Amino acid sequence: MENSKKKSDKKSRFTKSKKKISDLIDFLTYGIWRLDSNLLSGKRNIFYNGLKALIMTIRGSMELQLNVRAASLTYRTLLSIVPALAVLFAVSRGFGLQNIIQSQLFTYFPGQRDMLARAIDFIDNSLQHAKGGVFAGIGVIILFYTIFILFSEIENSFNKIWQLSKDRTIQRKIFDYFALIIIMPIFLILNSGLSFMISSSTVYFDAFSYILNPLVTQVLNILPFLITILVLTLLYKFMPNTKVKFMSALIAGVVAGTAYQLFQIVYISGQLWITKYNAIYGSFAALPLLLLWLQLSWNIILMGVQLSFSLQNVRKFYFEKETRNISRRYKDFFTILITSLIAKRFASEELPLTADEISERHSIPIRLTNQILDLLQDLHIITPTPWAEDEDIMAYQPAFDINLMSVKVLMDKIDTYGSEDFMIDVDVKFKSHWEALLRSRLSLYKEEGDVLLKDL
Repeated sequence: MENSKKKSDKKSRFTKSKKKISDLIDFLTYGIWRLDSNLLSGKRNIFYNGLKALIMTIRGSMELQLNVRAASLTYRTLLSIVPALAVLFAVSRGFGLQNIIQSQLFTYFPGQRDMLARAIDFIDNSLQHAKGGVFAGIGVIILFYTIFILFSEIENSFNKIWQLSKDRTIQRKIFDYFALIIIMPIFLILNSGLSFMISSSTVYFDAFSYILNPLVTQVLNILPFLITILVLTLLYKFMPNTKVKFMSALIAGVVAGTAYQLFQIVYISGQLWITKYNAIYGSFAALPLLLLWLQLSWNIILMGVQLSFSLQNVRKFYFEKETRNISRRYKDFFTILITSLIAKRFASEELPLTADEISERHSIPIRLTNQILDLLQDLHIITPTPWAEDEDIMAYQPAFDINLMSVKVLMDKIDTYGSEDFMIDVDVKFKSHWEALLRSRLSLYKEEGDVLLKDL
């Protein structure tokens, strides 16, 4: 009897645990996305939003295959390494910190000293030729072009994560990328220079060495984290072609920057592991180690982008799971709704709304909002215009007379959008099928009962 009772208790506990796990999965999949933030307390709202942002980050990373994008950026970075180092050394020479940068690179890549030494010799020769005028013209153009392509690839990846369909204009790209090419090396030089000055300053303060040495050690340990966090925060803030809130960029910068620096510490301290690579690959070990470092670094950075997007848009992801499987009828309904909102604001002479404003004010998932706005632009029903508060962000207004913009016109444009030039006989062989389709659409094309979108 006792054995059977114990078995029954174990079975009951197992059933209850299974039920709790099932309820938790159901809550994280469906329930959490239907919670009304207005009915929750402040702390609980923050907790649930943080949990949703984490789920969105993991889900978005899997859906967008960030590891594949990281591999693409690794390839681009590999092509741009020598030009980037050339710019870095050219800028560091202006500060008189070339030797510090060189030692810093040797510290970052302890297993690739020979490769780095050859690369630095090549760069030094290139810079010497540049002074003599030999490394001018085409060479300089190629150097900056490779870096420009790298930054363009980075922006494309960031915009894809932010669900943006349009990049910067060429003029803005040239200006912004050139600024990044100059600013990024300065941060690295600042990191190296400050580390050198702090470590060498103890020589002049021997009397206070007992106090300063622990303090200097702590500063030197924290400084790389702070510089990396600052660089990534600025990258997350300004690289996507949209307005990113500073707090979203900062939180993502702190998380990704800390993860990146911890990975650096593990990578640099793994001397035994690196020597095993050397034993396997011999003199070729530098290449797979460099590729591994670049791949994992880009994975961390792109996860940070996804996190910043999730944090900023967490309130606009209601029913996000259903957006992927939305019915044709409901998508048409949201298309009519969004077009009507744009037309009505234009009729009442109000300022046009951005995608974020449309999504936030009317609780429409941001992914669905962006999809519909892109479709309406392709149909030439709406047109983008600079937002009143920030000219770099687009708002949307009607592309033609709103007194001609009816539900019938909209549905007709949606129905006939795309190619219909296929080798199939709709005049004889499949005439009945084609006519059956047209008859089912008659109610959409009738003038009776049609209504203007601005009057809905």
